Amino acid sequence: MPGDRLDEVLDAAYDCLTRYGMRRTTMDDIASVMGVSRSAVYQYVHGKDDAFRRLARRLHERALVRARRAAGAEDASHAERVRGVLAARLDLARGLAGDSPHTAELLDEKARLSGDICHAFTGELRRLLIALFTEADTVARSPAGVEPVEAADICLALVAGLESAPDGGRLLAPAADALLTGLLGAPADSADEPTRPAVPSCRGLPAPGR
Repeated sequence: MPGDRLDEVLDAAYDCLTRYGMRRTTMDDIASVMGVSRSAVYQYVHGKDDAFRRLARRLHERALVRARRAAGAEDASHAERVRGVLAARLDLARGLAGDSPHTAELLDEKARLSGDICHAFTGELRRLLIALFTEADTVARSPAGVEPVEAADICLALVAGLESAPDGGRLLAPAADALLTGLLGAPADSADEPTRPAVPSCRGLPAPGR
């Protein structure tokens, strides 16, 4: 299956999603955005449900690539690596929300089409965070004696709260620094970091490795 053409289908599905929502979008809508016949779209996806499921998987896989890259940055501090993992989640959520209110279902773990994809994504972020806190010897260093699993869940809860905050993107750095100072027992050292850019839209994101 030509990856470029499939990406075009998914880009068109995303465009329709932002305008109409999943229920109102039809295969004719997707075909119209692409400028092809409906039968041509069926060469790459089985239907609109398949298109939206593939779209959700693509978005989460791209965010996961970013999270793994941040977690594996050995030249960065543990606090910086944790923040990078959290930013991957927050930027995905805020990027989708910034494009349209219809995109929320792509992040809903209870959603019919993509709930399992969302659940697996959160689970993988949790595993990355647990590994980072374990490596940082959180149990020994944390004043509260927080276990790595608990630390990971606290961080994910922080991000979940910031997703709906009007200024959540800006608040991530100071909120994470304050939290990690307690969890890691040391300053997060983010003062020298450059100001984070505005959260990008999820439209037109390049595929991993491109």
